[in-house]
Amino acid sequence: MPTYTITELAEEFAITPRAIRFYEDHGILNPKREGVGGRQRVYPARERTRLKLTLRGKRLGFTLAEIKDLIDMYESPKDTQPQLQRFLGLLQQHREKLEQQREDLELTLSEIAAHEEQCRQLLADAKPKNKRKAVAA
Repeated sequence: MPTYTITELAEEFAITPRAIRFYEDHGILNPKREGVGGRQRVYPARERTRLKLTLRGKRLGFTLAEIKDLIDMYESPKDTQPQLQRFLGLLQQHREKLEQQREDLELTLSEIAAHEEQCRQLLADAKPKNKRKAVAA
């Protein structure tokens, strides 16, 4: 079974070793320890998969607690029905949050467009006055 060092995983997923240690601190990753005093982290394939799922969850906007719950759920020997229901619930909550953010962004972009148009109109109205002053001088 393949194993990975923290450096290998960091390079593979384009993240820092510090980020990987952060996920360890939150209980998402649990590498084996080897070497003198257990200072060297060794990540089996399972931990690599957990890291991959964590990064995917972050891209989707889930919190670390939600990611950990979901990953842990799928590793448990329980029935998948409750797991799928929980996942659907999280997806629905996340969808609602993103849709609200989209509405907020669209409103903000609309307001920006209105301000831009006002500024352009003010600049257009001011141009002839500046030209007349320049000619009069």
